Amino acid sequence: MPAKLGILFLGDVIGRPGRRTLDLHLPDLIDEFSPALIIANAENAAGGIGLTEKIGRELLSRVDVLTSGNHIWDKKEALEYLEEEPRVLRPANYPEPNPGKGSYIWEGGEGEKVAILNLQGRVFMEPIECPFRVADKEIARLRSETPAIIVDFHAEATSEKQALGWYLDGRVSAVIGTHTHVPTADERVLPAGTAYITDAGMVGGYDSVIGINREQALQRFLTSRPQRFEPSKSGRVLHALFIEIDVQSGRAHSIRRRFISGEDIEE
Repeated sequence: MPAKLGILFLGDVIGRPGRRTLDLHLPDLIDEFSPALIIANAENAAGGIGLTEKIGRELLSRVDVLTSGNHIWDKKEALEYLEEEPRVLRPANYPEPNPGKGSYIWEGGEGEKVAILNLQGRVFMEPIECPFRVADKEIARLRSETPAIIVDFHAEATSEKQALGWYLDGRVSAVIGTHTHVPTADERVLPAGTAYITDAGMVGGYDSVIGINREQALQRFLTSRPQRFEPSKSGRVLHALFIEIDVQSGRAHSIRRRFISGEDIEE
């Protein structure tokens, strides 16, 4: 079993532009980092909101595990898919009897195991179960299988994300914030060995408002009327993280950001 394991985490994949960007740049990232495990947040992968079985299968042909957040419920067909596909996660702190699971244990070819845990914040979001208390229960269960645990914390408030990072320091390998689609520059390994970043960013059109067509977003702010939002095709970008962990102790060695930008999407 290898002592050091490399994990690649991709920020929120936004619609078709995001999926095409992933297709274009993921092979280069694999060549650069040689990750054992690839994780992507896919709650916005279908038309910029939600996930379908077809798109989930497409993504899982390229990555190992898909995490999500509050938009995982926005496509009805995702409910059945969540029950059928254990590698697609929904936040663990949604109450029963919601379909799907909030965690998954990945097993490598040399017997190594990494648990992936998906949680959602409550500040400025739905008043679901407490992510801190649910994390306590889930981590106690997962650590009976492996000390290597990656947490995707899908939350709005920076303070809530930082608080969970400190709360879980030393108990998980990484706490990675998602949801805002804006990458932060605060990556570090906390004192007890947990890699942390407030937000991983996104994969999709960067000349946008958090991945959405900027003119549509501007009209929503200017008029306060509901608008149809579409993923931006302009300014291809991929935000990713590469984390190295000790698979036996669960401690993180390092966390690095990777920012790839390129040309517009041609449909």
